[in-house]
Amino acid sequence: MSTSSSSSSSSSSTGASAAAGGVTVPPASLTRSAVRRTSSLNSVIVHDLRLKLGSRDVKRPVLNGVDLQVRRGSLHMLLGPNGCGKSTLLKVLGGLLVPDSGLIDADQPSGFVFQNPDHQVVMPTVAADVAFGLGRYELTEEEVAAAVRSSLRLVNMEDFMYRATHTLSGGQRQRVAIAGALAEDPKLLLLDELTTFLDREDQFGVLGAVKNITSQRKDVTAIWVTHRFEELQFADAASYMENGRVVFTGTPDEAKAYMRKLGAPV
Repeated sequence: MSTSSSSSSSSSSTGASAAAGGVTVPPASLTRSAVRRTSSLNSVIVHDLRLKLGSRDVKRPVLNGVDLQVRRGSLHMLLGPNGCGKSTLLKVLGGLLVPDSGLIDADQPSGFVFQNPDHQVVMPTVAADVAFGLGRYELTEEEVAAAVRSSLRLVNMEDFMYRATHTLSGGQRQRVAIAGALAEDPKLLLLDELTTFLDREDQFGVLGAVKNITSQRKDVTAIWVTHRFEELQFADAASYMENGRVVFTGTPDEAKAYMRKLGAPV
């Protein structure tokens, strides 16, 4: 079961029109007009993005002029200390939050996978859960089955298609959640700290699955929020956030060198 959305931000800026309100769109294979791409090689372009959160009277800045570019077909990691704005930025990109100002241009549709798979994997079997989001489209049983099988194959879970979801490990459940997002054919995968509750084996199993997706599907981009430095080995590029801004973007090795200068045990 997944969250899929389409952004209305075709190079627009400022105010509520800068990002979507979470409108769900059909998969690209069904409605080609639902697919939109940026006009460059980048899947995501963000400029001077700002957002304050809190009560009406007391709001604090969470995003303070974010600038970010993510190359299409890559696995891009977002790192930084707690409260730096990583997850908030991801939610803005997914249309779950509307920024106060700034520019967003991103490939669409997008699929959001949350930190805790228990919030998304809710059906009794793996196949039923991956197919859940497809119920709102006019698809034949054969089309649904093909989408489910293809998505599970990409995350190395095809052999678990008819397994009861409650028997799966945490990492397997997380891969099922990713497959649920993939079934709706997103062009941008937004992945929020998926390995927080996983042991090392499951952690690298999930990472390997996402890397496999971006390697095989060059039209799919993944943005991965994490606080675990060892995961950088799977990234194509990485950005470091601090105080609501992206302060560094580079290769994984460059990111490690940058964080060592900050005193991080990388």
